[in-house]
Amino acid sequence: MSASPERIAAVRRGMTLAFLGAAAFSLKAIFAKLAYRYPGGDAIVLLMYRMLFALPFFIGLGWQASRGQAPLTRRDWMTVFLMAFLGYYVSSFTDFLGLQYITASLERLILYLYPTMVLLMGWLVFKQRMFPAQIGGMLVSYLGVIVVFSQELEVAGSHVALGTSLVFVSALSYALYLVVSGRIVARVGSLRLVSLATSIACFFSIAQFLLTKPLSAALVPWPVIGLSVLNGVVCTVIPVTLTMLAIERIGAARVSQIGMVGPLATIALSVLLLDEEFTLWLLAGTSLVLLGIYITNRRRA
Repeated sequence: MSASPERIAAVRRGMTLAFLGAAAFSLKAIFAKLAYRYPGGDAIVLLMYRMLFALPFFIGLGWQASRGQAPLTRRDWMTVFLMAFLGYYVSSFTDFLGLQYITASLERLILYLYPTMVLLMGWLVFKQRMFPAQIGGMLVSYLGVIVVFSQELEVAGSHVALGTSLVFVSALSYALYLVVSGRIVARVGSLRLVSLATSIACFFSIAQFLLTKPLSAALVPWPVIGLSVLNGVVCTVIPVTLTMLAIERIGAARVSQIGMVGPLATIALSVLLLDEEFTLWLLAGTSLVLLGIYITNRRRA
């Protein structure tokens, strides 16, 4: 039985939203790397400004999504705080730190390993079954990252290992966030949950700046402010909102598949805007990562 025109139109809108969300999120590393070129732009300052500019939007989304809903229980709030700490604060901070040492291309490939981490956590913690194809897909993905990492290590030196480790922690934190959110999202609501967790993470990031930096550290060149506005709105608020709307229309599995445009967009933009080198090693590693994630997600779907 063929789908109705209304359903086809809804799917197309969902796919468009997912594509735009992935493309917008792919700009995050580009804007951060550009900001690092100016004096005063370090990970703590950049993250503070990113979250500061995103905070009003997420407070508004949280208020709208919470209207008419049952209040959260104490246990719900504890879970939301855990998600905020792991999924947005720790993940964002370690990601921004790692970007100081590695290329935007390698950073994006490492972050894109998070579906394999979610799968492994489900197997280790919740005893969920893993299929041979999923294991094979994960191995292919990690091989792709190793290929790119090895090439960067040879060219750029030992600090690449530090940056890679930090971004790997970022991906792991985000995977933990997804695992935890899966236990509460049906009861709280996806948009409400994301907006509350992100708002709390914004306060964590701002508090970190206030506790570790003098207020004068906020006096950075105007291009850093502009890039932070873009990072907070274009690369945070917009992709989060678009992705949630896309999931409502076409489901998480299909959104995840469309998300493969993210690494490709980051790599293309890093070559065009950051003058990063596009090599055969990068092409081979990227192809392996995308192939591995495709195999893993296809079996899960």
